[in-house]
This record gives sequence, C-alpha cells and structure tokens, in this order.
Amino acid sequence: MTTRKKTNVTGNVEGILRGLGDLVEKLGELAEKGEQIKRSGHFDIPAGQRDVKAVYGFSVKMGLGDEETQVEPFGNVRRNEDTGETVVQEVSEPLVDVIEEADHILVLAEMPGVSEEDVRLDLAGDILTLHAERGSKKYHKEILLPRTFDAEGMERSCRNGILEVKLKS
Repeated sequence: MTTRKKTNVTGNVEGILRGLGDLVEKLGELAEKGEQIKRSGHFDIPAGQRDVKAVYGFSVKMGLGDEETQVEPFGNVRRNEDTGETVVQEVSEPLVDVIEEADHILVLAEMPGVSEEDVRLDLAGDILTLHAERGSKKYHKEILLPRTFDAEGMERSCRNGILEVKLKS
C-alpha cells in the first residue's frame, strides 16, 4: 500500500512567487546577441476563502550594438519594495511592444478578455497610460514613448484582446 506524504502547498506557492520575483533581476545577464525571448504562464493560488489567479511573464529584448538589453515584466505578480514580499495584485500589467515605423509609432498591448470599449487611453507628452477593465480582467500600464505626441494623431483598434495604438507626429 502506498501512502502519500502531505506537503505544505502554501509554503510551495510562496517559494514559487519569491523565485519569480528574483527571476527578473537575473534576466539582464542572459545573452549578448540581439534577439527576443518571451515566457509567460499562469497558476492558481488558494488564498483564504477564494482563488487568486497569478499571471507572470517577461519579455527580454537584447539590443544590437549600443542598444541596451530590456527586460519587460507583465502580469500581476509584484514584489513589495518595502517588505520584499512577493504579492499577487488585482490589476495585471499587460505585455506591451513599442515599434518605431517610418511614419508613426505602433504600440501593441496584449490584454486577453477585453474589447475596444473596455479600453481607456490617456496621452500626456511622451507617456501613454492604458487602462482596461471587463469583469474580473483589469489591466493598467504606463508606457514611455520615444518622443512626445499629440492625442489628435492617435488611432486605436482592439481585436481579440490585442490593442493597437498608432501615434503620428
């Protein structure tokens, strides 16, 4: 007869969250070539009487030549700077790419479960703030743009949870 050993699930989850918090700090040492690496995932964490969904991922963009390596986290797992504790927040930070085209800047944001009417955009100079909310899906991110833009030159569309924002000078 086989017996199963009971494990401390709460302790294991805390260890996973702590490891995720440390991961972003170590990603800057990854590689020296210009390429992009993406990882993401989600897992459910029991928290008292309700289930909390933790989503965490990162996008690493390695620059060529003088460009710096950029690590962009997304999701709702964050480290509290004061306590060092890793927590799951209610609002997720979406994965965002900023692409410089010949005549405009294209901002792409992945926000599964939202549509265009759920998205609010605020543009102040070179900072684009996006907020989207539909039911339990909540997203928020401030995006630093390569230069300043006027809101009159902004076009947007959202299909299948992918927000596209075109900013023209």
